[in-house]
Amino acid sequence: MGEAPLFEDIRYDRPAERVARITLARPEKHNGQSTRMLYEINDALNLAMDDDGVHAVIVAADGKNFSSGHDLTDTAKIGDLRPPVMGFGGYRQPGPEGYMAREQEIYLGFCWRWRNLPKPIIVAVQGKAIAGGLMLIWPFDLIIASEDAEFSDPVVAFGMNGHEFFVHAYEVGHRKAKQMLFTGEPIGAAEAKQLGMVNEVVPREELESFTLAMAEKIASRPMIGLKMAKMSVNQSMDAQGLWNAIQSAFNLHHFGHANNLVMHGQLVDPAGLETIKREARASRERAAKE
Repeated sequence: MGEAPLFEDIRYDRPAERVARITLARPEKHNGQSTRMLYEINDALNLAMDDDGVHAVIVAADGKNFSSGHDLTDTAKIGDLRPPVMGFGGYRQPGPEGYMAREQEIYLGFCWRWRNLPKPIIVAVQGKAIAGGLMLIWPFDLIIASEDAEFSDPVVAFGMNGHEFFVHAYEVGHRKAKQMLFTGEPIGAAEAKQLGMVNEVVPREELESFTLAMAEKIASRPMIGLKMAKMSVNQSMDAQGLWNAIQSAFNLHHFGHANNLVMHGQLVDPAGLETIKREARASRERAAKE
């Protein structure tokens, strides 16, 4: 299957015939998304798309949790690592202009690009997927979750409307999306399946093998058929206004950042971090008593 490329924040391998796998490899950070990680995911997806021997791709993660979201300690700028790949200028500018260009590149731009790649992409999710962590799940085609998986977007506590790839209403329905955002409470794997967001729920110890078996079955189909089926479903969603809705929410997201800069001197309301930590502690304490 050839020598696997070398990355720092992810791994890329070929675990089976016609299947490529991208693994988030920052378990000590709960796979918090550095700027490098996002570019490496994009690079690895490019490798899989360019390889005619790959018919399906798995996205997985090391460690207890799939992803804690954006790595808020990461200070890398997009021009530090490489030139932008999505073509958004202005990222060197100060203030909201530069920050919006950055997020158009590595958040909204990458998510939308990945969503429209031609090959089926399956995500295997364990533990927590928080806020930006959902942006490494929702752009893709199938979601296999372990029984302990939880999905949340608590960033309303930061004075924001939600994470940047705003497809919440499409993924869980509009009323559940409001509850998810207003309360910051997680959705468990079983409920996520009932809502249609998750395809299958399996025991944690079966997550890798189940996902690989699914990928191998899909990869046995003709690539042209898989490509056309994916395009047809995606275009059905496009006809319902998905892209326009995402762009509208993204613009509101950046109004939120600009408002926080004026009110708090930073991109998010700092009180939100304490709110999220307090609620996380309370959740752990409840779980320990059960």
